[in-house]
Amino acid sequence: MSGSATLKKKPSLRSRLLWQLVPALLLSWVVGSTISVYTSSYFMQQAYDRSILDDAQLLASHTKLQNGKLVLDAREEDLQSILFDSSETIYYAVEARGGRLIAGTAGLMPHIPGNWTEVPGTLFLDSHWDQKRLKVVVLTRLDPQPYRVAVAVTTGARDAVLNQLTVASLVPRTLLMLTLILWFRWVIRRELRPLTHLEESVEERDSADLSPLPKQLTTGAATRDLHSLSSSIDDLLRRVAQSLEQQREFAGNVAHELRTPLAGVRAAAEFGLAQSDPEQWRKQLQEVLRSEQRASHTVEQLLMLALANEASSGVRMEQLRLNDCVREQVLGCLPKADQLGVELVASGLDEDLLVRADRALVEGLLSNLLDNAFRYGGKPEGGGTVSVVLSRVAGEVWLSVIDQGPGIPAEQRELLLKRWAQGEEGARVGAGAGLGLAICQRFARLMHAQLVLNAGFDGHGLSASVVFSRA
Repeated sequence: MSGSATLKKKPSLRSRLLWQLVPALLLSWVVGSTISVYTSSYFMQQAYDRSILDDAQLLASHTKLQNGKLVLDAREEDLQSILFDSSETIYYAVEARGGRLIAGTAGLMPHIPGNWTEVPGTLFLDSHWDQKRLKVVVLTRLDPQPYRVAVAVTTGARDAVLNQLTVASLVPRTLLMLTLILWFRWVIRRELRPLTHLEESVEERDSADLSPLPKQLTTGAATRDLHSLSSSIDDLLRRVAQSLEQQREFAGNVAHELRTPLAGVRAAAEFGLAQSDPEQWRKQLQEVLRSEQRASHTVEQLLMLALANEASSGVRMEQLRLNDCVREQVLGCLPKADQLGVELVASGLDEDLLVRADRALVEGLLSNLLDNAFRYGGKPEGGGTVSVVLSRVAGEVWLSVIDQGPGIPAEQRELLLKRWAQGEEGARVGAGAGLGLAICQRFARLMHAQLVLNAGFDGHGLSASVVFSRA
């Protein structure tokens, strides 16, 4: 399945936000409605129960002892007036001990569950009688003789009121929930509209257009998140543009710097082929070798420069034992120094010096400094000494490469830290491309270190030092 087909199956951010909110709204609707219905039902039942309890207590207050028998001291007309309800039917019964009906509806008491008890109290219960649902309250009294009073009321009107109350409670809640869902949908669509415009702008942009995004894309955004996203995209476009510019610059530099040595190789080869003297062949082959070495050195420096340009986001700073790293580099350069007739010495490698640095950058930096010293730091009469010195100065660690060459005048040192800048000695020798010190400075800055150029021992030669902060 293609990537676009997979993306089409995934929901949009707008849909996901809405479907995250809808369950929460439904849950709040269910919980709120349940609590509302239960609360309404509970308090309404309490009111009804209190009403029939008052009727039962009124009947109990009119139950008297006359001639040794319990009687209900109230007229039937008065009882009908007291127990009247326009929407419900009310039944009552007063029963003495032994099941003797004192007054009221015959047959009501047998439908009231529970055994006869001589403990006074109040009992509320639901019952059925004459195919009707009843709410019953039963009072048990012991004075002057044990008797029970039961008042039962049909629940049709009460149930109807409860249903009406439930509907009256649920309908507004439902309408409110639907309104909130539509409102959230509108709000989400409105808040994400700038994001949609940003997406469309990026999709419609040409691959060669690396300019910043138009500011009007985020004008309608009410939060800083979209502004941050737009800034991040602009930063990415800027980095891509810089990377492309560096690649174009690198390609141009390669073409420019390799043109001269490759032309020298071609000229030497053509001239050698036109000769018949083996000695001329030898001289031209040596010239080809020198041109090849110069081309190889230029390519190596250009690659290191490209590494320096791309390494800003990939530097791995760690605790590095600088003396061990320098010792390995010096040992690796001894064969080259012997070949060039240069004495390579090192000092300060016995003390453990910890710095925060990137090992690959340190190795590249020291390699370039030693290469510069080998090329331009020899004595005029030949030979010479190149010294690698590690030292601790005022809480900082100095890595210095010191030669015995002609050195660099103080007014030219800052200039030679730029790319493609060569000193008088480099121009005279005709080697290199003026990149070595620029690469060293770039590597040093990537590690938050500093490249310092000074005069060498006794004011002669050049001392190129990298100053690290201690770990």
